[in-house]
Amino acid sequence: MIKFGPSGNGETFYGLGYKHTEEAAEYCKKLGLDCYEYSFGRGILLSEGKACAIGQAFSDCGVEISVHAPYFINFANPDEEAAQKSVGYVINSAKYLKLMGGKRLVFHPAAQGKATREEAVALTADRLKRLCEYIYLNNLEDLYICPETMGKIAQIGTLEEIVNFCKIDKVFVPAVDFGHINAREQGSLKTDDDYKSRLEYMISELGFDRVKNFHAHFSKIMYGARGEIKHLTFEDTQYGPEFEPLAVALKQLNLEPYIVSESAGTQAEDALAMKRIYNSVDI
Repeated sequence: MIKFGPSGNGETFYGLGYKHTEEAAEYCKKLGLDCYEYSFGRGILLSEGKACAIGQAFSDCGVEISVHAPYFINFANPDEEAAQKSVGYVINSAKYLKLMGGKRLVFHPAAQGKATREEAVALTADRLKRLCEYIYLNNLEDLYICPETMGKIAQIGTLEEIVNFCKIDKVFVPAVDFGHINAREQGSLKTDDDYKSRLEYMISELGFDRVKNFHAHFSKIMYGARGEIKHLTFEDTQYGPEFEPLAVALKQLNLEPYIVSESAGTQAEDALAMKRIYNSVDI
């Protein structure tokens, strides 16, 4: 079943007097949302006990939880020791994800740096093969490990690159950030077919079963010549992308992803807006 939810807690959550992530479970349930993404963006800063408490709260409310690994992961880092730390960041995030009772871990693959694009992509792929070994060594292969499409030109993470990374092993499932794709490609996502062509490409390369429940991020994003600048809200009318054409494409292709709103401060409201749009679309 398709799921909609926020990344973290927005302005309304705190405005209502909520303070703790455990409370986000009931908040999402009351809104009619289905999932929630917890960010380790600045590192894993909570105890194992806290992770278990968060997981229990979401389990009790029937809201599925995922996590985003630290933002400073870089599998194309030319320094071997630094690259090995990136392996550790993913593995530790995955262990905490299991404590929370979740199944999906999202991570940013790499930055190009001073290398050529080809060199950086090849190095990232080699390091992801190493990561895969550690995933199996730690018995984490029952999770979905999701490399994410990225919004800045200097980042590794075009849709094609992500799909190829996912061919390394079945544990890797694409995390498709449609706002990132739109920003990177200077406003390329406008029509049903714009979305459908990307989704059909994923299916042709990875197979329907692996793509059916892929991970997705969605928000409107301001962009410039170098790609992503900043996340916006659904109130923005200048940059896009719009969600309705994606909803149409998903229904036409019978895809049911886990869709996380990364809007700037209105992520829960915009997740609910996406759910309403999706349910109203008739094909």
